[in-house]
Amino acid sequence: MRVSRVGRSGEMGNTTVVNDGRGSQGEAAHEAADDGHGAARGERVPLVVVSHRGPVRFDRDAGGTRRVERSGGGLVTALLATLPTLDRSRFDPIWLCAAATDEDRAVAAEQGTEPIEVDGVPCPLRLLAPDPEEHERFYASFSNPMLWFIQHELWGLATEPVIGRAEHDAYRHGYVPVNQHFADAVHTEIERRGARRPVVMVHDYHFYLVPGLLRSLHPDARLHTFVHVPWPQADAWRVLPAEVRGALLHGLLGNDVVGFHTHRYARNFLLSCQELLDMPIDLRDMVARLGDREIAATWSPLSVDLTRLEEEASRSPVPKRRREIVESRREHLLVRVDRSDPSKNIVRGFLAYDLLLERHPELRGRVTFLALIPPSRQDVPQYARYLLEIRETADAINERHGRDGWEPIDLRIEENFPLALAAYQEYDALLVNSVADGLNLVAKEGVALNERDGMLVLSENAGAYEELGAFSLAVNPFDIVQQADALHEAIITEPRRRRGLLTTARQVVEHNDPARWLDLQLEALERHTS
Repeated sequence: MRVSRVGRSGEMGNTTVVNDGRGSQGEAAHEAADDGHGAARGERVPLVVVSHRGPVRFDRDAGGTRRVERSGGGLVTALLATLPTLDRSRFDPIWLCAAATDEDRAVAAEQGTEPIEVDGVPCPLRLLAPDPEEHERFYASFSNPMLWFIQHELWGLATEPVIGRAEHDAYRHGYVPVNQHFADAVHTEIERRGARRPVVMVHDYHFYLVPGLLRSLHPDARLHTFVHVPWPQADAWRVLPAEVRGALLHGLLGNDVVGFHTHRYARNFLLSCQELLDMPIDLRDMVARLGDREIAATWSPLSVDLTRLEEEASRSPVPKRRREIVESRREHLLVRVDRSDPSKNIVRGFLAYDLLLERHPELRGRVTFLALIPPSRQDVPQYARYLLEIRETADAINERHGRDGWEPIDLRIEENFPLALAAYQEYDALLVNSVADGLNLVAKEGVALNERDGMLVLSENAGAYEELGAFSLAVNPFDIVQQADALHEAIITEPRRRRGLLTTARQVVEHNDPARWLDLQLEALERHTS
């Protein structure tokens, strides 16, 4: 993967040009004086994309050579699928993200405010490196776990959270300054382009304050935040001090449009504005009213880039990983692919499998449960404890039921995308039993790639349930008896029904493709700012 620098006027530096993809000036010419997005004739609209995680990570190999690797995670996967579909004759995009590694920070220092081009990334990239102590508070003490746990409703409340001085400090001296840092960077990008009515698309819970900070600086900007995680009912937010939750909501209300994956989350957001801020809302038009402004809450589920996913599944080493699965599997293959995040409900899924083997001893030795669990956020204590619980639960089940060389759970604590793609192709049942999920791309990736008429066992609390629930075996994420029954049904369901459900689910995934999702965001923004 190669990297090159982009000058302020768009010219490349003296390194090799890689993946320009922004279109030529000739492509930008239009007959009308205004293209409907606020740009004058011959002028592309600046579009600033903001996310915490970037599309790539920089590192050094053993020989000291800088290397670039693609980042993981659903948000990055989604943006890498959607941004290539952007009309470059109308929009001039740049992607702002946080430095994640020491080498990222070195790259950020080298580039300054200049964007760089990275092979495989569909638009210029700018890495931001906030103060390390502020970023640690922002990320490890407030965004995760505080906001993540609130939005996935993971707090037990009887004993957690305890909001003390450290938590207040994490907000005031972490979340606030990092949001300000990113807002300043967006401001710089807008100013250097000088075009009317720029578009800013902020992603996820890390940057709820950014739109409010930008609104006063750029009243003509079109501001959009897409929340990729669940938005719970208003009472869940009462965990936070009133001034903090109020600031977060007012930050989001700096937007013109706030997008979600499901209607339920959009509705919950508006009701939160009503109940926590005493704001007037309209659930028919799905807007909140703040002074003379209307802020729209919209919903549109993301999907996967089916063509790209199939191409990746055909490349080495995926076929080799698939052969390994075929050679080692038993008669029935159960699969789950999840980060070691408490919201993914991995332990309850293992307990449901344990119950399945207890109630159906005839399945012992005939089932392989392949669990691919990339470690997640091990710098956050709750996540480190949960990964330990995952290991201990799997070990206990293997000791209780294993025999004659058969290990009930094949647990892989690793990031292994080729193996995940191979497992998607081979599963008989895919378990997605999350406590809560904004969407869950694993469900869609599995449906898109499976070649064995596999059954999807899907949590009713996953955002993807609105699309795929009718074509899956629905489960209550807290009920391991129901989950065990669903796994059994997935195994014994006759092939014709399995094939019909998978075919229909795949058609849904194909329809809601990344290009359609991006078009819906831009159309909503244009509709509510015209």
